[in-house]
Amino acid sequence: MVNIHEPGPLEGRVERWPVLAVTGALEVRLAETDAEVEAAQRLRYRVFYEEMAAVPTPAMREVRRDFDRLDEFCDHLLVVDRSATDAEGQPLVVGTYRLIRAEYAAKAGGFYTSGEYDLAPMIAAWPSTAKFLELGRSCILKEWRSRTSTMQLLWRGLMSYVARFSLELMFGCASFAGIDPDALALPLSYLHHYHSMPAHLRVRARPELYVEMNRMAKEQIDIKEALRALPPMIKGYLRAGCLIGEGAVLDHQFATTDVFIYLPTADIDPRYKSRFGPG
Repeated sequence: MVNIHEPGPLEGRVERWPVLAVTGALEVRLAETDAEVEAAQRLRYRVFYEEMAAVPTPAMREVRRDFDRLDEFCDHLLVVDRSATDAEGQPLVVGTYRLIRAEYAAKAGGFYTSGEYDLAPMIAAWPSTAKFLELGRSCILKEWRSRTSTMQLLWRGLMSYVARFSLELMFGCASFAGIDPDALALPLSYLHHYHSMPAHLRVRARPELYVEMNRMAKEQIDIKEALRALPPMIKGYLRAGCLIGEGAVLDHQFATTDVFIYLPTADIDPRYKSRFGPG
């Protein structure tokens, strides 16, 4: 939903972090060079545009990278497989997460999510000093997706990042494949009835983009089937303790149906904190 353009010089990145966690040949850390950010963008292109059904701009297609106005202001969390190399002979980036803190989103002209959702009720409900983190562009290379260690390392890196900056709220969009909400009636209705944000701070899809999530009565929902229909990323957020905003959004560029994820860090399930927390 944002305007796409060629990425510029990086701003706002954390300087020289050590490796955050290691499992076998896999390690999780933050990108520290333009080349590492470009490796993350190439991974995103492979997953979103070549494997899935996203539609690249001509500029993206030319360089085979996914990028937008926010990339230069974000921190890019990487899972690297030291036993494999890319075309440049560097350790292969097999997973990534894009992280942007509020102060850098302001420099970039706003959060990515604000293109789809009205964030004003949520922001107004929090103290002006609250520290926000927007999550986005999460993906894992297909061959590494079945390895639980890859996603676990992303979460461990994310929790280390949250602790480093004392972040209080994580939010962002999570996606279902496809843009047919009727085909997603069961999982969308389940999220609406069982995991909605409190009314006083509920984020709502922008009116021109709003797609009703309440497509089935609560008593008609088969919870086990609904859970089976959820993408792994959304399941992970729910296990961690997230809540869901009101209304879905059809993202035609990425060919996805998006929902809003709301996760105060104080509310993260203690089992997640003990499993993925720093140290």
